[in-house]
Amino acid sequence: MKTLSIIILSLIVGLAAGFLLTVQTSQAQTPSTTEQLVIPFQKVQPKENPMDRIPEKAITVYKDRIVLDIQNAQWSTFTDTHSMEPVIFQGANALQLVPKSEDEIKVGDIVSYKSEYTDGTIIHRVVYKGEDEQGTYFVMKGDNLPTSDPGRIRFSQIQRVVVAIVY
Repeated sequence: MKTLSIIILSLIVGLAAGFLLTVQTSQAQTPSTTEQLVIPFQKVQPKENPMDRIPEKAITVYKDRIVLDIQNAQWSTFTDTHSMEPVIFQGANALQLVPKSEDEIKVGDIVSYKSEYTDGTIIHRVVYKGEDEQGTYFVMKGDNLPTSDPGRIRFSQIQRVVVAIVY
């Protein structure tokens, strides 16, 4: 009965998530066998991801530590605004770099910037990059917010770009 309950629970979770599921089944007098059930993926829209800024050769894993060879990295912590949850939350740590040009910022990146509409530094995701009569601008949005931030953000307002988040 316990095996049947686990199988049913696994199927429910698998159906909700819509992924390939491997289920362990057993019969009373035969050894366990593994069956593979294919559950089709739900249609999802791909999202822009942050630029990969740390090459594999810059990451070294030892038994007692991990070394990231990132030049000029700055360490950051976050206040509890909930705007970037579940990616960033209070207690998470990040490594950030100062971008040299607007070409180093792409849609999907998470950046720290100064806004004309509020005090302090805002850390949100770039959701659009465009051009107007003043040059390149960016539109930002918190992952957990329903709408984008007000105004067009210029490169001069961007302070840093997140290259790693440590939980």
